[in-house]
Amino acid sequence: MTDEQGARMTGILSGLPTAARELLVETDWHSLHHAYGPAEDIPVFLCSLVDEDPGARFEALAALDTAVSHQGSLYTATAPVALFVAAILDHPMGSAEHEGYFPWDGGPPRTLRAALLGRLGEVAASAAYGEDPVRDRADWQWEPWHDAARREHDPDERAALHACRSIRPALYDSVEPFLSSADAHVREAALGAALPLLCAPGLTDRVPRAVALLRARLGTMETRRERAGVARALGVWGTDTSDLLADSDPAVRVCAALGPAQVDRPRALAVLLDALREPRTTDGWFSEPLPGLDGRFRFTVLRSALALAESFEEVAPVAVAIVASHTSIVDFERGPILFRAFPGGYDPARPLTPAQRDLLRAFVRTDGATGGIAGNGSWFRAAGLPGDRDGVVALL
Repeated sequence: MTDEQGARMTGILSGLPTAARELLVETDWHSLHHAYGPAEDIPVFLCSLVDEDPGARFEALAALDTAVSHQGSLYTATAPVALFVAAILDHPMGSAEHEGYFPWDGGPPRTLRAALLGRLGEVAASAAYGEDPVRDRADWQWEPWHDAARREHDPDERAALHACRSIRPALYDSVEPFLSSADAHVREAALGAALPLLCAPGLTDRVPRAVALLRARLGTMETRRERAGVARALGVWGTDTSDLLADSDPAVRVCAALGPAQVDRPRALAVLLDALREPRTTDGWFSEPLPGLDGRFRFTVLRSALALAESFEEVAPVAVAIVASHTSIVDFERGPILFRAFPGGYDPARPLTPAQRDLLRAFVRTDGATGGIAGNGSWFRAAGLPGDRDGVVALL
């Protein structure tokens, strides 16, 4: 570090909130690690987050994104970094706007505060993974071999995971005030962070307050995006969203139906199936994924419908139509549908049901155009079925 850099860091350090300053100077960064090695370089990046130079802020955000939460991984440096970020959320520099710091970032400029809340959301989501296998299996990216392939964490990974889970109450307490921010982007980023944080077993006592806060504002929200995001959050936290199943906006109805808790299951399932009959329309509701979601929106809708159905027969007509479509995706549509159609795996001792036969015929008919069987070999084997076309035809 040059003398000039050192002087700038000293000036920034003196202007930090007490909690952030103490964490920065009292943490033994040399003993911690991130994706690229020892974390001794982290304090400079943390100070640079509130540097007046926008270039320095961009560089710091990019460095933290790649080193501290690299591809969703957690490191021993992740927890103290997250605590520092939480401590500077209300720093005056938080209102500074910037565009994305990676070439692939899209959307309008966001404030630094929104970007920092986004980082906290990523850490919280990574910490929550594996905590609730049922919730993990409802994710649009889950595949049946994920659990089997999950290896035991090494000591550093276990320590990082434990540390990140233990700080979730402190992170949420820092995030909650921004659920009511005047900045829509900040509110959305705060909701994205609150979603996984309030799924933690130790934070259930904070859910009623968050629900009351969002419910009180729901009627004044003007955009589809914000109302739908709130409807989804209420469902994820296990609250009753039955009233929103009758909302005038179909996107809000669908988000209210995503669950997992549903008092009015038949109506929620009907809402989801209606959305899956018009997949292009459903995907077009949101130009960017809602907080806590990635990928095409219809993938999440499908997984929720498959989980909500008490039997495959309830979803079979829509599911078969999806498989028959030449635009459906192997791992996110055709495969999950197949796996749901054979709960517990195919049993040669039991005859196929009419719905199962219709589904397998759809795979056979579209095989040449979509790789309907060959491209789904892993899913067929996971469902206990032959992984080749001839084997499937023989069952029919």
